[in-house]
Amino acid sequence: MAHRGKVYVIDDDEAIRDSLDFLLGAADFQVLLFESALNFINTLSTLDFGCVVSDVRMPGIDGIELLKRLKAGGSLFPVVIMTGHGDVPLAVEAMKLGAIDFLEKPFEDDRLIGMIEAALRRAEPSVKNEAATLEIQSRIASLSPRERQVMDGLIAGLSNKLIAREYDISPRTIEVYRANVMTKMQAASLSELVRLAMRGGALKD
Repeated sequence: MAHRGKVYVIDDDEAIRDSLDFLLGAADFQVLLFESALNFINTLSTLDFGCVVSDVRMPGIDGIELLKRLKAGGSLFPVVIMTGHGDVPLAVEAMKLGAIDFLEKPFEDDRLIGMIEAALRRAEPSVKNEAATLEIQSRIASLSPRERQVMDGLIAGLSNKLIAREYDISPRTIEVYRANVMTKMQAASLSELVRLAMRGGALKD
């Protein structure tokens, strides 16, 4: 049975972790529990995309510091912050740092599930966009040094003859490199090659 997405629960209270594990598991989410934000951060690079549900008040790294570190690392994981009564100022700070939403304890089960669903749905386009950019960057990295020079010449608007003259090789050889570039970059036209180079960060100012 397909699950609805991954959820990473961070809370130093074992009873809350177990409760959320049961609730979210019953709602067909894949749940992974962490007793501290440090444990989560240390494992982050190995985790698939998912929604983070974290308490705001925890010993060591609290929810606010967690958000700061995720933001600094460019993480695309959406974060829902759980707060205790009277923690609204902290919740506001969390939202400013990129939290998708916050929930005051005790909360209704359906409200949390709705928040997670919305967070995953909203973040999905960004995640797909990031994956596409990384794929284009890997194509650029697969180019040989000479192929990269030829691509740079092409997207700078140089003709095969001008590129050949710049690197003191025959125009015929440039044509071969050009064909290799188009194949490796999966570009059907010069305009598409330019778009891919821009997206992959290879277009020089």
